[in-house]
Amino acid sequence: MEDKKIISLAEVKDIITERQGAGELTAEQKLSLEHAQKFSRIDSKKVKKLAKELAELGFVSEINAVKIADIMPSTADDVRLIFSKERASVEKKDIEKILSVVQKYL
Repeated sequence: MEDKKIISLAEVKDIITERQGAGELTAEQKLSLEHAQKFSRIDSKKVKKLAKELAELGFVSEINAVKIADIMPSTADDVRLIFSKERASVEKKDIEKILSVVQKYL
């Protein structure tokens, strides 16, 4: 089975930019790079730190930590949307913890 790794938009941007230096990008890679440049809000080093800090909270999975780092939510409703596919709902105090961690990286 293939190993899969969850990466953020900032990391996608870094990877494709690195490949761009080696030669011409495909149309899909160009679109992906454009999307990553447009929507990544912080650099990849900060994303890794933020995702690690969110995971240390104990109730945020790796995939949700990366989603939060990509979106950088500023409201409780934004956080609820990220967790909307989870079986358990996120409590208000947990949402506040997430938002306070995100604020440190903006």
